Amino acid sequence: MTHPGKTAPRFYLTAEAPCPYLEGKLERKVFTHLLDVDANTINSMLTGAGFRRSQTIAYKPACDGCSACVSVRIPVDIFAPSTSQRRIIKKNTDLERVPREPIATEPQFELLHTYLQDRHANGGMSDMDEDDFSAMVEETTVDTLIFEYWIRSDPTDETQEPLGRQRLVGASVTDVIDDGLSMVYSFFDPSESARSLGSYMILDHVKKAREMGLPYVYLGYWIDDCRKMAYKAKYQPLEALTMDGWAPLAPPSDTTSNA
Repeated sequence: MTHPGKTAPRFYLTAEAPCPYLEGKLERKVFTHLLDVDANTINSMLTGAGFRRSQTIAYKPACDGCSACVSVRIPVDIFAPSTSQRRIIKKNTDLERVPREPIATEPQFELLHTYLQDRHANGGMSDMDEDDFSAMVEETTVDTLIFEYWIRSDPTDETQEPLGRQRLVGASVTDVIDDGLSMVYSFFDPSESARSLGSYMILDHVKKAREMGLPYVYLGYWIDDCRKMAYKAKYQPLEALTMDGWAPLAPPSDTTSNA
């Protein structure tokens, strides 16, 4: 049922294309446009139903004969970092998380470019230019923030704001939805591998969601047979979207991280 003056979202199906995650597979997606005045509500509802957002589009895999992509989220209230995750948090105590409005900046783009060339040189985003990046960040009709992670000049000074002399080492485009934080896209400085920045940003989003009183951090899709996606299973307890709704996801035996 829709409210007077508002229309229900219309859904469309893409043509088949090579799957970027599983070799030899084909993917299709069902998608809709987030252009309605109720975009925030619709985005929240669809995220809880397993959709992801890209600019003004919400999409979900709809592949024939394959259900490898599983939506996962961290239940904030019962999550407790493991010993190795506590070490990651300790390594990054000199970082300052700074929330920004969804406005693309040159430092962000330079960091993304470095990240893509190192981690995804042959991926579909590797040839992104500044205009593409601006579109990715700024074309949003929902509540979106960019959480930047800066190295503070003085790690003991909690009042410092990021200045030109400091270095941006991580960023996450994040939607604030009704029941959580949805990490749309994250990137980081690959030269800081000892920090495990990909993992740290997830852990820090759990902390931020808890501060905001939000129950979940949505991580997108987990794919057991794809190393680039399998690392998400480390964040236990983790919930997965099943045919019967959200349910605990048992940790697999190998959760090697690429974050």
